[in-house]
Amino acid sequence: MPIPVYINEFLELAKQYPVLDVRSPGEYESGHIPVAYNLPLFTDEERAVVGTTYKQVSREAAVNKGLEIFGPKMKMLADKAKEIHKGNTFLVHCWRGGMRSGTIAWLLELYGFKVYVLRGGYKAFRRNVLESFTKERKMYILGGRTGSGKTLILKELASIGEQVIDLEGLANHKGSSFGALGEKPQPTQEMFENGLFISLHKTNSNHLVWIEDESNMIGTKVIPKVFFSKMRNSPVFFLDIPFEVRLQHLVNEYGKFKPEDLKEAIIRITKKLGGQHAKVALEAMDNGDLKTAFGICLAYYDKTYEYGKSKRMPESIVDCPFQNLNVKEIAEAVIKRWAECEGRGDAVRT
Repeated sequence: MPIPVYINEFLELAKQYPVLDVRSPGEYESGHIPVAYNLPLFTDEERAVVGTTYKQVSREAAVNKGLEIFGPKMKMLADKAKEIHKGNTFLVHCWRGGMRSGTIAWLLELYGFKVYVLRGGYKAFRRNVLESFTKERKMYILGGRTGSGKTLILKELASIGEQVIDLEGLANHKGSSFGALGEKPQPTQEMFENGLFISLHKTNSNHLVWIEDESNMIGTKVIPKVFFSKMRNSPVFFLDIPFEVRLQHLVNEYGKFKPEDLKEAIIRITKKLGGQHAKVALEAMDNGDLKTAFGICLAYYDKTYEYGKSKRMPESIVDCPFQNLNVKEIAEAVIKRWAECEGRGDAVRT
């Protein structure tokens, strides 16, 4: 018999065994457990047919229609499962932990596999995702104006053993009008939230986690409101790096992209830059003068960041001035400053 398990045990088992999401491809694409493989019992069209039969005829008729579709697929589904995993154990779920997961679990057991089924299905997972954002945890925010290399410093912090959540990595976007350049397409909102949950789930909730300072949106993805509120109320280690240093960093980082793509990014923020500033920036791009073009944009983003910073309590901000953007030195200095604040037990301590 398949072994039903609750979400926490299911996620622990998922560290060892593959997860099979047996919902339709459309459901899977909208949102799924990040580690799950899609092994759909029905296509989107077949699912629609079964659902319509259930609503318009009867449950029995829908079951018969489902079996009619499922029967010829049995061997193919079992073979696909074997391609996914050479071991003898699988984790299976559908939307609510009902007939679809039960059917695939039965089939896999028929072939000799051990099967765990998620109680409540993907719906239970999503409920757990949303509840997780309300839980208290100790967060420090790595802040700094655009071009401060915050993402690079977060990666360096992770490399020396700190817990880090990379929101921009989860969103496939760097947060500005230029943020989509060089990135994969953004995930669905649901997948962004699922990825954040899994990242948090991997951390020790009793230990500090570092997160980059962000507005409530990263590209088109929205940071869950309750989680964003916790970020806004957390201490900020503000990297104060000179304008020219940050400008050069942006030129190095974005100068590799096509001029037409850079111009499109500038055009998107024309109203925010002001028509004349945007015109000068675009002309500079045409002349290959990246420094002038990016300098105009950077001045705008600095004003935006200062406005956001002004909304925080001054005592929650720890200023960390640096003259150069040396990622390793900054990461080590931030850790040292954090330790000093913790040791003093001052307003930054949480």
